[in-house]
Amino acid sequence: MSMPIARTRLRELLAREAAEATARNPRSKAAYEAADHLFGRVPMTWMNKNAGAFPRYLAGARGARVTDIDGHEYIDFCLGDTGAMAGHSPAPVADAVQRRFREQGGATAMLPTEDAEWVGAELARRFGLPRWSFSLTATDANRWAIRLARAVTGRRKILFNSYCYHGSVDESLVVTGPGGRGATSRPGNVGAPCEVTLTSRAAEFNDLEGLERELAHGDVAAVLMEPALTNIGIVLPEPGYLAGVRELTRRHGVLLINDETHTFSAGPGGATAAWALEPDVLTIGKAIAGGVPAGAYGLSADLADRLLRRGDLDLVDMGGVGGTLAGNALSVAAMRATLEHVLTDSAFTAMSALSARFERGVRSGIDKHGLPWSVSRLGARTEYRFSSPAPRTGTESAAVSDPELEDFLHLWMANRGVLMTPFHNMALMCPATTEADVDTHTALFAGALAELAG
Repeated sequence: MSMPIARTRLRELLAREAAEATARNPRSKAAYEAADHLFGRVPMTWMNKNAGAFPRYLAGARGARVTDIDGHEYIDFCLGDTGAMAGHSPAPVADAVQRRFREQGGATAMLPTEDAEWVGAELARRFGLPRWSFSLTATDANRWAIRLARAVTGRRKILFNSYCYHGSVDESLVVTGPGGRGATSRPGNVGAPCEVTLTSRAAEFNDLEGLERELAHGDVAAVLMEPALTNIGIVLPEPGYLAGVRELTRRHGVLLINDETHTFSAGPGGATAAWALEPDVLTIGKAIAGGVPAGAYGLSADLADRLLRRGDLDLVDMGGVGGTLAGNALSVAAMRATLEHVLTDSAFTAMSALSARFERGVRSGIDKHGLPWSVSRLGARTEYRFSSPAPRTGTESAAVSDPELEDFLHLWMANRGVLMTPFHNMALMCPATTEADVDTHTALFAGALAELAG
């Protein structure tokens, strides 16, 4: 028998936890109110997504711990929404950055370093694509991959899954139309340069029939996708789906781009290695430099050669691919340290085991109260959703969101020393996370459910 979530009870609890957060964090409140020169009072407007009247302000962070300016320490399962999957300021990365910036000198000089080839070789080992180039963000890696796909295919449209996440790429802010057919702009899209259907097509994740229907138009250069949806809640691929995507893209002469920025949690080679996928291009960012801005994209040997043979493409100067700070010495040094010493194969084994422990703890709470919720895991990443069975498409996942319930759970956790990812109910493990950290969440989650039950 499922436990009903009474709205009146939920709103009372939410108001109580919001008041507690305000009372516990006077310095953060004052800092927020004094931030008159920041657009939205924060460095980036998405920082207002945090539950409560204002965000907590960072004082410091190490490993799996964050401290705010009011002196509260938190177990951090957010980890910069994957950006700090290596943990906060891991010693090997801090040492490499110190050595590169202070001892050797030179963060950016428009000259390559020997570290870059090491990183390229390691990314090739992990993901299987042999040629690599660097960016500062995964968003830029995706933008440049799109340009390369259009150049080599002569087609203008890119296909995305509804409610995907590829950063702020203009083309990706698209969802399917009514009944999962066609495409329309994603709600809230800011200042679109053109009607999104001019540049993009959309299909639902796990819908091969819909994908084939869109590819049949013959104008799609590439399918840019996450091997599992993440930013709308984890939506895992059904058996045979990813193989079907690869078969359809090849049949229609369409390139396949895997964005592993979040799905890197699946293992040292992301979902691409874990599930033996064969993309033409792979993009990644956030976690690979231990929190220092960095991104990368890998190309198949055939695609790299085809592009380099094109004398009409300006791949050196103003062709629209590249940036002055991309591949800078500091970011590359951080990438090498992260991949060589922190996010190692053995680290992923331990992180995945902790995530499985987290999943079991959440599931036990859900089952005890008979809640119609679900929990999904992708390697080191686990998320619970307010529906059962788990959503199988991005549109289904968006439809079961519950902002009030989400805010209550986030505030409940934060007021008791645990941070979750503010955009959803995601928990990520890093090499510094412990079993005790996971068990603390399990106990607090059980307490929150008991409160909801009244």
